[in-house]
Amino acid sequence: MMNQYETVFILTPVLSDEQTKETVNKFKGVLSDLGAELVNEENWGMKKLAYPIEKKSTGVYVFLEFKAEPAAIDKLEVAYRRDERVIRFLTVKQDKFHAAFAEKRRNLKKQKED
Repeated sequence: MMNQYETVFILTPVLSDEQTKETVNKFKGVLSDLGAELVNEENWGMKKLAYPIEKKSTGVYVFLEFKAEPAAIDKLEVAYRRDERVIRFLTVKQDKFHAAFAEKRRNLKKQKED
C-alpha cells in the first residue's frame, strides 16, 4: 500500500546552483528507483537556520511530496545520511487531513502561478 509522505532536507550553503540541482535530482532518482511517485517539489531556497549546524548559519531548503511504500523511507533516509551535502532532513507520513490540506495548498499555488 502506498502512503503519502513529505520530506524536507537542508543542503549545505556552499553548493553552487548546479550542485544543488544535481543533489535534488539524485534524491528524486532515489525515490523513483524505489517505486515512489513524486507529487510535488519545491525549492525554498537559502534560509537562516535557527541554530548553527556544522558551523553553518544558513542552508538550502528543499521540500518533496511523494507516494511510496513504507520500506522506501528507510532507504531514502540512508541515502540522506550518506550524502555529506545534506545537513538535516525530516520525513513525515501524511494522514488524510494533512494530504487534503497539501492538495489544497498545491492548487492555490498553481492558481497564483497562472
